[in-house]
Amino acid sequence: MRDALRRHWPEYLMEAAGLGLFMIAACLFGALLEHPGSPARQALSDAGMRRLLMGLAMGATAAALIYSPWGQRSGAHLNPSVTLTFLRLGKLKPEDAAFYATAQALGGVLGVVFSALLLRGALAHPAVSFVATVPGPAGPWAAFAAEAAISFVLILTVLAVSSSRHARLTGLAAALLVAAWITFEAPFSGMSMNPARTVASALPSGIWTSAWIYFLAPPLGMLLAADTFGALTRWRAHYCAKLDHAPGVRCIFCEASAA
Repeated sequence: MRDALRRHWPEYLMEAAGLGLFMIAACLFGALLEHPGSPARQALSDAGMRRLLMGLAMGATAAALIYSPWGQRSGAHLNPSVTLTFLRLGKLKPEDAAFYATAQALGGVLGVVFSALLLRGALAHPAVSFVATVPGPAGPWAAFAAEAAISFVLILTVLAVSSSRHARLTGLAAALLVAAWITFEAPFSGMSMNPARTVASALPSGIWTSAWIYFLAPPLGMLLAADTFGALTRWRAHYCAKLDHAPGVRCIFCEASAA
């Protein structure tokens, strides 16, 4: 563990910064689109249109993080469930997975705390609620099923695209799915797919409504996707645990060094 921390601490910090920046964007756009005092909220009365704009904003944020220099170096997991999936596939070591998950959670929490200081009371307003992920009117089991389903589809897509000749489009495919899920799935579960993202909102706000859903459903859906991918491909070697394996960038997973 100590050797991994000594050698790979920059990647751990990049993962923390990545989810932190994602949560800052989620808080800012959430307040902009949902706070009743926001001009954008006053101009957009249709909830579906606001979800579409939120989806586009967060999809663009995800793509920017994945293809950023930091995202290309760390692999831009930004999610303990994604990290666990690549661990299941044998693409990273347990100690790296543990540090990645810890960094993601800490970075997410710090991102929401920073946003709360920046936005003052706006983030705590009931219409924004720290952009917490909670089940919709259909109830917790519908939310559980929805979270597992979107997590399954996301990872199956990531693995399929990243193992093809279109591997450099993996980040774009993931970002498009994030945008689609926020637009269409959010009314069922709040659209998390990410235990660290849920903790990031819940810890500062105290909103832990049915938090078990977001700790269980995403990793279960993604692990099932990993096993499904393995069965379909007869466990054909998947190249690496990065969403964008850019040339000339250090990789702690396949031990490639920057040229």
